[in-house]
Amino acid sequence: MAAKAEKKDGIFETVKTVVYAVAIAAVFRTLLFQPFWIPSGSMKETLLIGDFLFVNKMAYGYSRYSCPMGLCPFEGRLLASEPERGDVVVFRHPVNGSDFIKRLIGLPGDTVQMVDGKVVLNGQELPQTPAGDFIETYEPQGPMSNEPRCANAPVGQGGTCIKPRMMETLPGGHSYPVLNIDNGGFADNTPVFTVPPGHYFFLGDNRDNSQDSRYGRAVGGVGFVPAENLIGRADRIMFSSAGKSLFFFWTWRADRFFKAVQ
Repeated sequence: MAAKAEKKDGIFETVKTVVYAVAIAAVFRTLLFQPFWIPSGSMKETLLIGDFLFVNKMAYGYSRYSCPMGLCPFEGRLLASEPERGDVVVFRHPVNGSDFIKRLIGLPGDTVQMVDGKVVLNGQELPQTPAGDFIETYEPQGPMSNEPRCANAPVGQGGTCIKPRMMETLPGGHSYPVLNIDNGGFADNTPVFTVPPGHYFFLGDNRDNSQDSRYGRAVGGVGFVPAENLIGRADRIMFSSAGKSLFFFWTWRADRFFKAVQ
């Protein structure tokens, strides 16, 4: 009888430990930091496919999207704090419910337009200065096997893929690299967007490979993003792998471990 009682006590303690661990992890993920893996090349070269980062959920306060599957039982934002122009932000897509990561360009009341591939913010073109080329290997990237677009296309498998790189500077001096292959089509020459109250305008740094606020939701873009859809700010890359699996250690990018997101 004593052995059975001890066995029951052992099972109970194990279950209790698992429940505590799950509860602590849920609180950590909901209130503090959420892990996020980069599945696409829309933020190259700031973020590469296979980067793994933690999103700071304290940065902007909390909304219903702070909980998994949007289950937090309140509307609006608690402990709200305004994001800054230039932040790299994870947000919930207003229609399809996916988590997206882009750079915040337009605040409420701003006007934003693309003219010949350059951002015109509140009537002023954002300065861009040449910063050499972004070079990568033309090959399937990550678990989704995405192949990059190249300015020097066509490029065979294993060849050198080149994209022109510019440093773009926001009012206030925040600079970051952007990639742009060409200046044709709607994405590089848009109408003027006026950001409505309580919403934000986002762009990907890889300007020719990003479904962002330039595109309406009906065609897969995000349009203007409501404030309550913001999940948090990307602050630091913790780990990075160029392979299809995290277990392919020979594809790890050690130079990106613990790298700050600018």
